[in-house]
This record gives sequence, structure tokens and C-alpha cells, in this order.
Amino acid sequence: MSYGTSYGGGNRYGGGSFGPKPVETGKEYDVQITETSRQGDGIAKVQGFVIFVKNAKVGQSVKIKITNVGARFATAEVAAPQEAQPEAQPEAPQ
Repeated sequence: MSYGTSYGGGNRYGGGSFGPKPVETGKEYDVQITETSRQGDGIAKVQGFVIFVKNAKVGQSVKIKITNVGARFATAEVAAPQEAQPEAQPEAPQ
């Protein structure tokens, strides 16, 4: 008899595969910070994939650089705040 049958592809400590990730280490993405983590970092999502963004606050639109990609989430740092909306910028004189 086998009592160790695994349903779902791996053990409970991350042995399973979660498929391809929508982000890659070193790449930059434009995101909206929607939540705050328990540690105080901002949380963004790219195609539903969670990204913890160091020193980001809820409501910010920022360009982030991915520093690490794990099985269930990624970590990133702010590369640059995004520019103001185009309609908010003054027109150049002609």
C-alpha cells in the first residue's frame, strides 16, 4: 500500500512546476502598485503573477526591474517613476 501518493505534481514545499513565468530577471516592466506586503513592499502583478517591489507605495505607476524570479512570485526594484500623463504636460511653443 502506498500512502505517499502525490496529486498535483510535487511535494508541498515547491516541488511542482508552475509553468512559464510572465517576467524575466533583469527585464523592466511598467506596473501599477496595487497592494502593500506585510514587510511594507509594494505588490504589483503582471498577467496575475505577483511581484514584490521594494520601496514602492500603493497607487504608484512605476517602471520596475526584476531582481529575482521564483516559482510563485518575483522581486523587483523601482527603475524609474513613470512620466505624467501626456495630457498633463504643457505643449511646446511653435
